[in-house]
Amino acid sequence: MSIQTINTLPTPEQIKTEYPVTTQIAHIKATRDAIIRDIITGASDKFLVIIGPCSADNEDAVCDYINRLVRIQDDIADKVLIVPRIYTNKPRTTGEGYKGIVHQPDPEKRPDLLQGLIAVRKIHMRAIAESGLTAADEMLYPENWSYLDDLLSYVAIGARSVENQQHRLVVSGMDIPAGMKNPTSGDLSVMLNSVVAAQGVHHFIYRNSEARSTGNELAHTILRGAVDPLGNSIPNYHYEDLSRLFELYSKRDLKNPAAIIDANHSNSNKQYAQQIRIVKEVLHSRNLSPDIKSLVKGVMIESYIESGAQAIGPDSIYGKSITDPCLGWNDTRDLLYTIADAIK
Repeated sequence: MSIQTINTLPTPEQIKTEYPVTTQIAHIKATRDAIIRDIITGASDKFLVIIGPCSADNEDAVCDYINRLVRIQDDIADKVLIVPRIYTNKPRTTGEGYKGIVHQPDPEKRPDLLQGLIAVRKIHMRAIAESGLTAADEMLYPENWSYLDDLLSYVAIGARSVENQQHRLVVSGMDIPAGMKNPTSGDLSVMLNSVVAAQGVHHFIYRNSEARSTGNELAHTILRGAVDPLGNSIPNYHYEDLSRLFELYSKRDLKNPAAIIDANHSNSNKQYAQQIRIVKEVLHSRNLSPDIKSLVKGVMIESYIESGAQAIGPDSIYGKSITDPCLGWNDTRDLLYTIADAIK
C-alpha cells in the first residue's frame, strides 16, 4: 500500500474523557451559542466579528491575544459580539507548509497527530476558561468535528472544502452556525448549494458508523473573494456584490439568510492592512441598504499581536503569524471600536 498506518488515534470519546469540559465551560458555551444563534436568525441586531490569527500556532500567544479581546468586548458588548478565531488546521494550496497545530503542535518539530489532537482541545479549553469567549475553527477534516463539538461556537468551511459532500453532510449535523465560503472560482451558486445541503436531512457514513443528521438551519454564506483563471484576485465585498447575494438568497427557500464577509484572502488580495478599509466599506453598505443590513451579520478578520507574517524558525517573533499576514494589535483594537461606532 502507498499509505502506511503509523498510529491508531484515540476516539473523540477517549479524548473528551481525558480532557473533559468543566461545568463553567459548558455554561459559557451554552450562553454564547444562544447569542450567536440570535444574531444569525435576526432575533438580535448585534454584529458578529470573527477575528484572530490566520492559524493558531502557539497556545500562549493565541490565549494572550484572546485575553486582550475581552477588555474590548466588555466595552462594545451592546453592539458587537466577538468570536475569536482559533484555527487549528490550515489548508494548503499545494499541500506544502505548516498545516496547523493539529499536525504540528510545535511548528519546528515533526508532525504528531496524537499530540496535535490533544493540543487542539487544550488550546480551546484554555481560551474559554481564561477569557469566557468561545471560538471559531475551520473544519478542514470533517471527522475531527467530534473532538471539538462541545467547545466550538462557530465553524467555517473553506473555499476548497465547500464543494465536498462529506463537509456538507457533517455540517448538516451541527447545532452551531457554520459558514460556507464561496469557492475560489467565485461561483455563488456553489456556495448557496452547499447551504441547501447543510440545511437538509441526510443519511451518511461518519467515523465508521451509519449516521443521520437533522439539518442545520444556521448554515449560511461567507464571501471571501475569488480568483480568476490567471490567478488574479476578484473581490466580492462591494455594495453590488452584497445586493446580488441578497437577490440570490431571495430566490432560494433557505432558512435564516445570512452572510459573513471575509475581509482578507481574495477580498484583500492578502494585503492584510486593506482589511480595515474593507470592513469600513461593508459597514457603510449595511447602513445604506436595509436589505444588506438584514443579510450581512458580521465580518471575518485576520489579526494577531504583531502585524504581518514571518517564516518558521528559532528567531520567530512572539504573536506574529507564520502563515498569512495579519493585522497587528493596535490596528485591531482601533478597528473593533470603529465597528461598534458604525453599527446603527
